[in-house]
Amino acid sequence: MGAAVADDAFDFRPGAQVPLQGSAGQTAATFAIASAAYRDDPAAKIEDANNEWHKSEVKKGAWSLFAPNLGEAFSRAVQVRMLGGGRKPLIQSFGTEPQVVVEHCLAATRIRRQRDALLTLITVLFGLVFLPGFVLWLIAFQLRRTSNNKVAAAEKATKDASAGAAKTEARNKERKVRGTAALTTALMAVVGVAVVIVLLKLPFAGGWAWYLRASFVVPVVGGLWARQVCERTAKDLRERWDALLSGGGIGAKIPEAVPGSPGETAAEQLRQGLARLSAEQQSNAVFYAGPKGILGMGTRWGSWQLAEELVSVDPDKEIHPFRSWDVVRAIHDQLKLLERKTLHTGGFPRPSVEHWIVTPIGEKAGSVSRPTGADVDAYRIKPHEIQRICNEQQFGSGDRHYLGVQFTLWDGQLVITMLITVTVLHETLRIEVTGHALGPVNSLFTSKPEPKTKEIAKSVRFWETTTKTLPLIDADEVVRIAVRAPLTWYPPLLDYLGGKLALPEPFGLRHAWADQPWRHRFMADDALRTATPVLRVVHAAAFKVLKEHGVDTEKFGNRSGVLSGLVQDPSPRKADVYDA
Repeated sequence: MGAAVADDAFDFRPGAQVPLQGSAGQTAATFAIASAAYRDDPAAKIEDANNEWHKSEVKKGAWSLFAPNLGEAFSRAVQVRMLGGGRKPLIQSFGTEPQVVVEHCLAATRIRRQRDALLTLITVLFGLVFLPGFVLWLIAFQLRRTSNNKVAAAEKATKDASAGAAKTEARNKERKVRGTAALTTALMAVVGVAVVIVLLKLPFAGGWAWYLRASFVVPVVGGLWARQVCERTAKDLRERWDALLSGGGIGAKIPEAVPGSPGETAAEQLRQGLARLSAEQQSNAVFYAGPKGILGMGTRWGSWQLAEELVSVDPDKEIHPFRSWDVVRAIHDQLKLLERKTLHTGGFPRPSVEHWIVTPIGEKAGSVSRPTGADVDAYRIKPHEIQRICNEQQFGSGDRHYLGVQFTLWDGQLVITMLITVTVLHETLRIEVTGHALGPVNSLFTSKPEPKTKEIAKSVRFWETTTKTLPLIDADEVVRIAVRAPLTWYPPLLDYLGGKLALPEPFGLRHAWADQPWRHRFMADDALRTATPVLRVVHAAAFKVLKEHGVDTEKFGNRSGVLSGLVQDPSPRKADVYDA
């Protein structure tokens, strides 16, 4: 779809905003993903959250000292992908509110930029002014960082290696890496002692001698101040991280998205970008990518088909003409009543019933293209076009129509979607019901911040240990943040120097890091229990239309009874993987 302008139908208007449909009960998954913007874990940790179909990757930069942490990389990647100019279409994030996630990414970036503004001043006054010593300190920290990274990689390789020769080889390599790291540390210590001796008795005197001495001391003073600044910001970010996962959440403050005057084009573009994001989330066009299923809804785990010949109930009369849309409309009306029940027990919550237009794409497609033209309004396909596709595009190439009933459960962590399609080919009516389940977000996003601790031996009872709480920010982290600070205002250079997070395409916030629900017993039960009542409501509504149009429903009823038994099979399958 073309770029949005201020007068688009989905643009924000003055006054109170009406909550979008389906926004309730989705806070857990939304806040879990949003918490990644405030995290201080290593960026590579997000690769552990990859699922079978969607892989995010942290690309290394030219200089590891500039490498971003998880919060920095995630915030940058999400903002560029979801608000950047000329961005590609997004996949809907069912069960979450992507605008809220993006707002928290903007808020986290704003907090870090406020910190970096002060750190830039400290770096200039205590670093660049005393450049000789500052450069030497940077080299020392870079060497130590490189050694630590090699040791960590060797430990991971040893842990991942299987038993036998591979395990032995990995252990030998780890020993060599540790030996090299120890040698590097010893060499740094020798160089440090040599530098101290030289500084105490320089071969020349005067102002330059005192400047050279100060250049090795002043950066340390600046580092202590920078550490206080970083520690304060780290506590703030961790409080927001914890608050999001505790259910309350701290509102994201993004004043840069509120234009103060007509001339503030950057704020206006950001505001329109957020409005466009919310509108695309409400689109009724989705994409089918082979074994990946319908993107955003999860893989198809079950399929039940009823196909019988259309025969008149009266041999002397013909069937009253009807179209697929007549059956679909009747099913739609009955699905709206799923929340009603005759027994005083718990039951279905209010479902979201929607007409979907499904576009097929390649399994390895790197992007999608949303429909445009007169039949599309604010990313939504208009009702008359939906009806035309339902009646006419049932065979051959082109988009297909599906009627969907969707349940958002477990506070947004589980999204169950049942899709119904009705086709009439020659004298055969086919009603197909398929089940899709999108599981909870990966546990990486639901882990709360933990204090950094270290076990040390007691001074008197040396055979006992005690746990010591460490500062959130160590010297290596202070140096990393301080050298990045002056370049914060030009992110592309930071991407080149430190690396960045590459998001999986086609990208959607929810399905990119969703796990399968089948490992969670109650979630699996909810998904399996949904199929039977939905299937029976669909068949009952269809039979009513058939009877009204003079169709003999005896065979349909027999087939429906068989399906009612099959749908109770408690085994989900990979229905989109055709083993032919």
